[in-house]
Amino acid sequence: ASLRAFLLAFPSWTMAGEAKAKKAAKALATGTKSKRSKKIRKSTKFHRPKTLVLQREPKYSRRSVPRVNKLDQYQILKYPLTTESAMKKIEDNNTLVFIVDTRASKSKITEAVRRMYEIKTAKVNTLIRPDGLKKAYVRLTTDYDALDVANKIGII
Repeated sequence: ASLRAFLLAFPSWTMAGEAKAKKAAKALATGTKSKRSKKIRKSTKFHRPKTLVLQREPKYSRRSVPRVNKLDQYQILKYPLTTESAMKKIEDNNTLVFIVDTRASKSKITEAVRRMYEIKTAKVNTLIRPDGLKKAYVRLTTDYDALDVANKIGII
């Protein structure tokens, strides 16, 4: 009885609710879109849609032993050159001359010299000799003397 009294007190709410319900029922029966528009294709090519690519999470490592770095500092620097022209470079240009691994880059050579002899390099020039060996001219910074380093290494 109290609900009836409430509905009689506010008749507009019930009317609105009924109209809404009828509209929803009609939409359910007939469907909301009467005419479907066809997608206009602007390209002659068809690209498959991109799908989700998950990162691999293997249950176990396929490699039993981790890879060993084949180009460590001992492998990169083979030996220093002690020719007359190399000695002249040491005295005049503050430059050490090494025969290095052919796969070594200039940055790897710099790092190897830093680790082996605790010296900083200004720049590295490389060339591959006709016999196939790679020669590296390692110019030292001004706070290091190439003669002292050569003595420490045992070139001179």
